[in-house]
Amino acid sequence: MKKIVSSVLAGALAFSLTACGGSAASSAPASSAAASSAAPAASASQAAELTGDGYDASVDYAALAGTTVKIAASATPHAEILENAVAPILQAAGITLQVDVFDDYIQPNNVVEEGEYYANYFQHTPYLDSFNAENGTHLVSVAAVHYEPYALYGGKTASLDELADGAQIAVTNDPSNEARALQLLADAGLIELDANAGLSATQLDITANPKNLKIVEMEAAQLPRALQDVDMAVINGNYAKEAGLSPAENGLYVEAADSECAQTYANILAVAEQNKDADLTKALVAAITSQAVKDYISTAYSDGSVLCIF
Repeated sequence: MKKIVSSVLAGALAFSLTACGGSAASSAPASSAAASSAAPAASASQAAELTGDGYDASVDYAALAGTTVKIAASATPHAEILENAVAPILQAAGITLQVDVFDDYIQPNNVVEEGEYYANYFQHTPYLDSFNAENGTHLVSVAAVHYEPYALYGGKTASLDELADGAQIAVTNDPSNEARALQLLADAGLIELDANAGLSATQLDITANPKNLKIVEMEAAQLPRALQDVDMAVINGNYAKEAGLSPAENGLYVEAADSECAQTYANILAVAEQNKDADLTKALVAAITSQAVKDYISTAYSDGSVLCIF
């Protein structure tokens, strides 16, 4: 298992919870920073009266009062959104949100499939579909929340005009995100792709490469650190933000908001298939697609690095 950094517990405790497992939704005492900093938990009678923004009228909130729900997330912006905007809504219903941060794209799906966590929030649907197909997992999307514009960032080469013949451009190595990166390079006019490749494009679908660019594949989390060693890199939005990069301020070419990629690669809340219609899932969906979350995203990410999709 790759290193896990908890955003809500001390490091050792977070690791023990993840490594040893436990109930994905339980009545255990609240232990997350998100829970402890939120409003006092509602009583069952108070929870039963919840209506309006962030709440689903069909949910029996009284029955959920006292529940702790564990969500696996990427640090930025996913855990930030959950802790700062979603947790207070759930806490008013007596539901404690425990958010643990994972630094890879594999374990967050595994721990939900295994029942150690109830949900995850870090990925888009194409990646989830690919993961399910390759690993025999049974996770489903229950809400599209936001998207993070992909952007091409300069490393050893500072502008598109300066890009030399044979320059190296780094992209992520997982299939769905690499296809997105290649589409961005095609939109920027740096390469041409087979018109039928769409969002399944690979390097084999490159039909023209005037500058003989060398496409270097690497793990998404490594891209910001490798930027100084390549001419340019197409970096996932969350990893770019963690590295202090902004599409608006640093991007040499940025994914258009109305592009097929932006709509397709919205980041989602995912749960195990058997939980897709559960009251707890409905409560999570109502909270994460609330106006309060929309307002938080527009304020916290005013640089355009994170854009609401609902």
